[in-house]
Amino acid sequence: MRAELVVVCLWLMGAATSWPQNGGPRLETFRQSRSRRETLRTDGAEGPKTGSSPMFKRSPDMTKSPMTKSEQLLRIDDHDFTMRPAFGGPPIPVGVDVQVESLDTISEVDMDFTMTLYLRHYWKDERLAFPSTNNQSMTFDSRLVKKIWVPDMFFVHSKRSFIHDTTTENVMLRVYPDGNVLYSLRVTVTAMCNMDLSRFPLDTQTCSLEIESYAYTDDDLMLYWKKGNESLDTDERISLSQFLIQKFHTTTKLAFYSSTGWYNRLYIHFTLRRHIFFFLLQTYFPATLMVMLSWVSFWIDRRAVPARVPLGITTVLTMSTIITGVNASMPRVSYIKAVDIYLWVSFVFVFLSVIEYAAVNYLSTVQERKERKLRERLPCTCEIGQPDDMAVDPQISGYGTMDFNMTGNYGMPENGGRPDRILAQVALNPQARPRANVNIWIDTHAIDKYSRVLFPGAYVLFNIIYWSIYS
Repeated sequence: MRAELVVVCLWLMGAATSWPQNGGPRLETFRQSRSRRETLRTDGAEGPKTGSSPMFKRSPDMTKSPMTKSEQLLRIDDHDFTMRPAFGGPPIPVGVDVQVESLDTISEVDMDFTMTLYLRHYWKDERLAFPSTNNQSMTFDSRLVKKIWVPDMFFVHSKRSFIHDTTTENVMLRVYPDGNVLYSLRVTVTAMCNMDLSRFPLDTQTCSLEIESYAYTDDDLMLYWKKGNESLDTDERISLSQFLIQKFHTTTKLAFYSSTGWYNRLYIHFTLRRHIFFFLLQTYFPATLMVMLSWVSFWIDRRAVPARVPLGITTVLTMSTIITGVNASMPRVSYIKAVDIYLWVSFVFVFLSVIEYAAVNYLSTVQERKERKLRERLPCTCEIGQPDDMAVDPQISGYGTMDFNMTGNYGMPENGGRPDRILAQVALNPQARPRANVNIWIDTHAIDKYSRVLFPGAYVLFNIIYWSIYS
């Protein structure tokens, strides 16, 4: 019995030992299984170890390396780029050239202009020299600019300026093997332009964009135009609505500051001539038409008060509106502009046309009063039917005969209108008082007749003088 049990046990032990060899599952204890899982977890947290499976290996992250290949080639960390090149020696020359992309706006109210340009700097920094077999340059963006020395340029008298950053910062750095550097950036700047508007709108303005180093005096940095006047290039498509660009040119001067010293300053000058056609349509022609419209009242009957008075008032108010509209778009300068002279002289002509009718109306009233006095002093003439009845004492000389139509129908001509000219010769009785002859000439139409010639003539003369001076 024992022998059978021993045989059965030996057979079972042999079957258990041969199971893995036949592809069956291998039994392991709980302790062995737990130990194997902890080993896998630990290896996964610490990373693959030597001899482990290739699927657990990681490739190194080159972007997180402390220094890129280009920076190693330029030896960025071997030099102190907070100092200028050749520190302690002669001033470093920095050449500049500019390409004007657009001249956006010219504002007379704010006295400024806005310009977009490509600003390029050229200098040599031997610290950036690198060996090259093909003598080719290396080009970088703004990320390397922050790690090396670049000129600290700024725009003098600028109000606003910015570097374009769409889609990335518009900055370019190009380094040559011998250490020459080209630094270019695209900038939009709004700068002051002191304008003289005394001849506006027949004026010509000259504005300047000034470039200067902020920290380095002429002992450390020498600014110059790289190619002289040819360093300034402009886009052929540049155009302005109100100005004609006559010319661009460059100059160089020294600027002195009492606290810091002398600095090199570069100037970009551009001359602008204003287009006059817009102002002819919007200002000069309407003002001239209003003056000519005021002359129409000289041909209207002086008794047509409802026609002449509103015409004069309308022209005066229209001229006031034109003057207000022009001044609203202009700065409040303390001197007189050319357009002010034209508009105010036109306003005076319109105002004088109203005053002319006031004078005509007043003299007409005076005439009527004198007519009434003549009727009272010559009552007998109202009953005379024939000129023969006008016989008088022959001893009274200087009386003669009087026109019957001028006295019998005194003040009432055939057409119902008032006489243009009145001649009254009055002979007084010498027995009552000394003899006297009185001549009364009243012609209220004379003012209108003279005004029809004087007003247009004077205005034409003013225009000739005005345009000969300002054009």
